[in-house]
Amino acid sequence: MKGVIDVLAMQREKRLSVQKSITVDYTKASDSFTVARFIFECGLKLEAHPLTLSTAAILYHRFMREATPQGYDPYLIGSTCLYLAGKMKDNNLKIRDVMNVAYSTLHRGTPPLELGDQYWAMRDAIVQAELLLMRMLKFQVMPEHPHKFMLHFLRSLQAWFGEEEWAKYPVAKTSMALLQDFHHVPAVLDYPPKLVAIACINLALQIYGVVVPLMDECDQHPWFNVFCKELTRDKLWEIMEKIMGAYDEEPETKDH
Repeated sequence: MKGVIDVLAMQREKRLSVQKSITVDYTKASDSFTVARFIFECGLKLEAHPLTLSTAAILYHRFMREATPQGYDPYLIGSTCLYLAGKMKDNNLKIRDVMNVAYSTLHRGTPPLELGDQYWAMRDAIVQAELLLMRMLKFQVMPEHPHKFMLHFLRSLQAWFGEEEWAKYPVAKTSMALLQDFHHVPAVLDYPPKLVAIACINLALQIYGVVVPLMDECDQHPWFNVFCKELTRDKLWEIMEKIMGAYDEEPETKDH
């Protein structure tokens, strides 16, 4: 497992450092990872809040589990999830902006949609897809996010480590990045948000080889049991492997 974590660390450093912009041709793939990446790319262009992006990804994965994938345009559903998530999180994303960004992201280099038949057809499709989403998800479109748990756990660990020692490692930044990346795959739905938050933090600690202080004195009670008594090491490693597995789903991209 240590070797796997070392590889992941190298991948993470490459992705989280200041890097070249990458171009994904969304017309050539429609798997869940690629559509989630499309949602995140569009959301970043729209300057959407992180929780809005996570909500949109969760809505997309939930819908696709309920639906027959062949029956729907995944990028239309993805765009609709982003628009709906903006409403759920009071992050006002205008439907015209969502449409233009989605269209230009799918069809790179093309100008924004003009007010014509194509524009109104796409607008009507998003409105209808929004109603379909709400019905398919039984109007339960406000997911509980791991983010709030992660913030609490990180602040507690920061006090546990002490300011000086904590500042040596980008554990918080890495944990958040891992959490965002995990939202690219449907497996994020399979575990309670609290456990996902702990797994991301523990994976970040493993990546940098950081040991939580005083653990030698309490071998029977690892640090994460302070936050979740029922969490076992086996379950924790299962979730961590799912997080690492998300990186295997990432398609090849082109630098430009």
